[in-house]
Amino acid sequence: MTLQEKSIMKQICVFCGSSAGSDPEYVNMAAKLGKALAEKSIGLVYGGGSVGMMGVLADSVVKNGGSVTGVITEHLYKMEVAFTELSDLRVVNTMHERKALMADLSDGFISLPGGFGTMDEMFEIITWAQLNLHQKPCGFLNVNGYYNKLIEFIDHMILKNFINQACRPLVQVDEDPAGLLEKFHNYTPLPTNKGEWSKRLAANECLG
Repeated sequence: MTLQEKSIMKQICVFCGSSAGSDPEYVNMAAKLGKALAEKSIGLVYGGGSVGMMGVLADSVVKNGGSVTGVITEHLYKMEVAFTELSDLRVVNTMHERKALMADLSDGFISLPGGFGTMDEMFEIITWAQLNLHQKPCGFLNVNGYYNKLIEFIDHMILKNFINQACRPLVQVDEDPAGLLEKFHNYTPLPTNKGEWSKRLAANECLG
């Protein structure tokens, strides 16, 4: 995404748990986010699951008239956790292929509450942004403070000079889908000028 195209959001990838979690508000927020995406005519790209928050999210988009693209590995598909009723369900061989395809299809990335898989997916995509491999916004939907300690730790890494303060905007945070989508709309990517990027690399900025 370039600076001129920063407001265009055709599809957003959402990472989230295949569990419903312990707080009913987690699945409620998944449904709320799905509705918000559909109402703004933003397509959902997600992991293709039918269970937990993933299933609630996709079902909400579909019920509100939105479009959904699911991307799932053959292994998970055979475990019968796929949302097989989707009109666009793509089955790939590996998790690496899954993440790469989801990234290619999306104009932004949101994390709802989730576990190891959600963290792996989100931090890889943030790292790609840090390395200037893409200029797409990334954000955490902080449901009932679920990500409070994670955000504190990110700020701790900045304090300890493992992340430069200039890269803090790579991590957007909001408690409400509308607020996070608005931040995505107004997001300004890191500079793509090669000379500027070389200076940052030389100064060890934005690299952990």
